[in-house]
Amino acid sequence: MKAIYFEQGGQASVLRYSDVNNPSRCGIDQVLIRLMSIGINPIDTKIRLAPERFPVNFPVIPGCDGAGIVEAVGSNVQNFKPGDEVYFSQPGFNNRQGTYAEYVVVDASLLALKPQSLSFAEAAAIPLVFITAWEALHDRTHMNSGQKILIHAGAGGVGHAAIQLAKLAGAHVITTVSSDEKADFVARLGADKIINYRTHDVVAEVMNWTEGKGVDIAFDTVGANILQSCFDCVKYYGDVVTILQPNSETNWSDARIRNVRFSFEMMLTPVWMEMEQAKLHQAEILKQCAILFEENKLIVEIARTFNLEEAAAAHNFLEQNHPIGKLVLSVD
Repeated sequence: MKAIYFEQGGQASVLRYSDVNNPSRCGIDQVLIRLMSIGINPIDTKIRLAPERFPVNFPVIPGCDGAGIVEAVGSNVQNFKPGDEVYFSQPGFNNRQGTYAEYVVVDASLLALKPQSLSFAEAAAIPLVFITAWEALHDRTHMNSGQKILIHAGAGGVGHAAIQLAKLAGAHVITTVSSDEKADFVARLGADKIINYRTHDVVAEVMNWTEGKGVDIAFDTVGANILQSCFDCVKYYGDVVTILQPNSETNWSDARIRNVRFSFEMMLTPVWMEMEQAKLHQAEILKQCAILFEENKLIVEIARTFNLEEAAAAHNFLEQNHPIGKLVLSVD
């Protein structure tokens, strides 16, 4: 089969496109999938840049998200059959293969049926970002109707998922963007207040919008200085959740004074730590999202589609442009 792989970490130029061995067979609890489309996520570039930080084996086939057609199932798999159209997120950890390929073997516990109203490209763009946003807002902070929620980088992959999930929950959303184009996009998603962080003071705008009280929940999808500013934006006894690692300069004193409840969200944990119930939970999230997509209550934005062999160009585009929504690889 054709696949993208790398034999050492580095810039996008380390990515190679060539023939590799097909996955030999399914384990008893696994499913073989012929991939039609592959979602690209920032974690893919981080694994490429520093593979030693992750439980991968060389040569590394990167990628977490995929959508495709079931080719074969393991003997214990009862809920999927050949011909089913599915979508999923599975990082290539612990002797697994990533999704930048024509075929992949996936743990059945991570799979969900693809929303029928969506293309394979749209479905492949969904899993990691919607699972991340769902876990951050529903599972970590337990958001409620009427709450005010700050979502950073609202036009990005996780951000545009988070805005929609928050609005469906009845929350009021304030979000940050870097351009008028992105402001128009998040307005269409239902954001109540939009801040261009290049031209406005985010903390001041948030405090003005909340009459000096701060938001109930601040969701950091950027890291470093943005996480620090979240502590100034959240109310006393509020929630801050981040998908990134705080740096050594993070000052936690404001968070402590405000009695902030702080949470991490890393959707890679179930596969990294081989947690079966957590995998099933992520599949359930995808099932719930599929219903919402079928009911036209959610959308996924695709900024650009590349062919599989153009993965290096796609990585460069992602790192240099921070596009609206998601990038996708198409498998011919």
